[in-house]
Amino acid sequence: MRHIVVIGAGQAGSSCVAKLRNGGCEDAITLIGAEPVPPYQRPPLSKAYLMGDMALERLFLRPETFYSESDITLRMDAEVTAIDPARRTVTLGSEALHYDDLVLTTGSVPRRLPGSIGGDLNGVFVVRDLADVDAMAPHFQAGKRVLIVGGGYIGLEAASVAAKLGLEVTLVEMAERILQRVAAPQTSDYFRDLHHSHGVNILESTGLDRLIGEETVTGAVLSDGTELSVDFVIAGVGIAPAAALAEAAGLALDNGIKVDAQGRTSDPHIWAAGDCASFPYRGGRIRLESVPNAIDQAEVVAENIMGAEKEYIAKPWFWSDQYDVKLQIAGLNTGYTDVVSRVGAGQTASFWYYRDGDLLAVDAMNDPRAYMIGKRLIEAGKTADPAVVGDPAADLKPLLQA
Repeated sequence: MRHIVVIGAGQAGSSCVAKLRNGGCEDAITLIGAEPVPPYQRPPLSKAYLMGDMALERLFLRPETFYSESDITLRMDAEVTAIDPARRTVTLGSEALHYDDLVLTTGSVPRRLPGSIGGDLNGVFVVRDLADVDAMAPHFQAGKRVLIVGGGYIGLEAASVAAKLGLEVTLVEMAERILQRVAAPQTSDYFRDLHHSHGVNILESTGLDRLIGEETVTGAVLSDGTELSVDFVIAGVGIAPAAALAEAAGLALDNGIKVDAQGRTSDPHIWAAGDCASFPYRGGRIRLESVPNAIDQAEVVAENIMGAEKEYIAKPWFWSDQYDVKLQIAGLNTGYTDVVSRVGAGQTASFWYYRDGDLLAVDAMNDPRAYMIGKRLIEAGKTADPAVVGDPAADLKPLLQA
C-alpha cells in the first residue's frame, strides 16, 4: 500500500489529511506533529484562549477521535530530524518511516530576541504555540507591567488582551509607525488611536536596546535611553518559514520552501503548503502567513496527490481582533499608490488600496459589508470608483454590477 506522510500537524497538515480521506484516498496516511496535542487553531491563542474565554478542547480543529476513525495515524509529540529523498524516508528518533508522497506543512517559527540583549531571560515570551501562551498566561494579572516589542498584528493583539485584563502596557516599535510593513498610515492611525483609548503606551521610532535582569527580566533600556521596569516581555518581531528540514534535504528554497503552482517542491515526491511554502502568484512569488491560505493550499496539494493536476490560485484574506474591533483584510496591498478612506459611525471604517486606479486590497474595521464587497471585487479582477468608495453615504453594492 502507498504511504503518504505529512510533517506538521497544524492547520495545513490537518486540512491536507482530511481532504485526502474525504476525497476517497485509500493510501496509508500518517500525520506527524511536534506538539503533544492534536492539531489546533492558532489565532485564538493570543485572544480568546489567553483571555480564558476558550477551553483547550475548543481549540482543536477536529476531535482527536477523527484521526483514528478516518484511519489516519496521528503521531503527536514526535520530532522529525531528517528527510532522505533518495530513500524516501523520514527519521523519527531511531525509526525510519517510508513515504511515497511527503507533504511539508511545517509552518513557521517566531523570531526571538537575541540572547546578547537579554532575550534568554526568564519572563521573555513569544506568541506562537500553545506552550508559549500557557507559559505567559499566569503573568496576565491586573497591575502587572508588560513590555511588548513589535507593533505588528501579533504585538497589537497581545496588547489588547493585556489592556483588557488591567495590565500596564508599553509597546515599542522600531519603525516610524505601527503596522508600517503591512498597512497604510490610515490603518496605523486607526489602531494607534484605538490602543491609546485603552491606555496602551505606544512608542514608535523606538527600539529595544537591552533587557535587564539576572535570571528573570526586571527592566528594559530603550533605544532612546529610557529605562522601564517590567514584569515580563512579549516579543512580536515576526516569524520565519520553518524550512530547516527541507534545506537539509536539499530542496530548493525561495523565502521558504519553493513550490510550483500545484504545490510540488523541487523533488517530485515532496510537496509543501502553508506558512512554510512560497508559490507563484501573478507573475511573481509570495508566501502567505494566514489560516485561509494554509487550508486552501493544503487541500489543493491533497487533490494533486490524488491526481487532479490543479493549480493553486490564492485569494488572500486575513483578520485580526483587537478589543471590540474586528479587522478584516481582503487582497494584498503591495505596490499601492493611493488609499481611499471610508469612515462611518463609531469605530466603523475601511481603507481601500489602489494602484493606478486598480483596486488591490481593503482594510475594513467593524465593516463586514465593505469587506465582502471589496473581496468580491478583488477576486473578480474588478475595481471600484474611488468617489463612491469615499462617500460613506453611498451604497457600495452597485459596484458589484459595474
